[in-house]
Amino acid sequence: MSRHRIAALFCFISIQLVLAVASRAQQFTPQEGDFVLRDFGFKSGEKLPDLRLHYMTFGTLARDAQGRATNAVIILHGTGGSGRQFLAPQFANALFGSGQLLDTNRYYVILPDGIGHGRSSKPSDGLHARFPQYDYDDMVTAQYRLVTEGLKVDHLRLVMGTSMGCMQSWMLGEVYPDFMDALMPLACLPVEIAGRNRMWRKMLIDAIRNDPEWKGGEYTAQPRAALRTAQDLLVIAGSAPLQGQKNYPTREAADKYVEDAGARSTSLDANDLLYQVNASRTYDPSAGLDRIKAPVMYVNSADDFINPPELGIAEREIKKVKNGRFVLLPISDLTRGHGTHTSAAAWQQYLDELLRGSAR
Repeated sequence: MSRHRIAALFCFISIQLVLAVASRAQQFTPQEGDFVLRDFGFKSGEKLPDLRLHYMTFGTLARDAQGRATNAVIILHGTGGSGRQFLAPQFANALFGSGQLLDTNRYYVILPDGIGHGRSSKPSDGLHARFPQYDYDDMVTAQYRLVTEGLKVDHLRLVMGTSMGCMQSWMLGEVYPDFMDALMPLACLPVEIAGRNRMWRKMLIDAIRNDPEWKGGEYTAQPRAALRTAQDLLVIAGSAPLQGQKNYPTREAADKYVEDAGARSTSLDANDLLYQVNASRTYDPSAGLDRIKAPVMYVNSADDFINPPELGIAEREIKKVKNGRFVLLPISDLTRGHGTHTSAAAWQQYLDELLRGSAR
């Protein structure tokens, strides 16, 4: 082959690669919007004249001959996160592509930002500590109204949730048992937050409230000491011992990781974080698990600091669910502690099983 033909061939291949990457990027570019709930009443008795819920969607909503939605999927994020976290490669690239389990050419995927998170209404918008004291009940109510009133979706093919979203998926299944075909909670326990899980949350909350620089929530500069402590607690709660040892095998490497993590605390807002963590205070779906009608595929990982398997709670509580299965992922190179919930390679086979088993 001549030199010019070789150059032309490489040029052609390069163009095709660029087009393929562009096509893939386009596939994972969501539609974004805001739904405003007027005069939203919180369980505490407080009200907001305008509660904004930000959301992203992929794909096109499909309906059957009776006009009922058939392909809508909602994925609920964790504490301090947002729907945007599911655009991470380890999640989106494993699930949303052509022919994959949540192929956005087949499914209408909804990624909301919960109250107090992402681009939804939150204390740092201006109300600070005067923002209503929301909890998970308020968040679930608002998410349901976003889906039904804002997006006009009357039925969900799947509810999936990670961490806080895992907990809220239990609640959705109990409060709206006919609203979904399947549930997949990832990385939580369906009981009151107590024991060590509550302890580290209380430590984080107290670190903020007891910092003189917090000033009752009316600070003009972030209370840095409190946020550094909060960040340290979040690092421990989200850590995975096996991966931590492999990735930071020396004292110097471990210390550097802690220093870098501490630097990330500058991106936090104290009121937002305080509210986010404290929203779990009333959570306890254990008494209503028998009300869930949809098939449930419930997955935790054995290296999860927040939901340690030795408690035996997951195995006990899943027995209350009429059509539920619990899977405990063993520690492996695929697990990432609590963060395993966003590493789809570790659990996608169980999502496949759930979708097949709940197909209509």
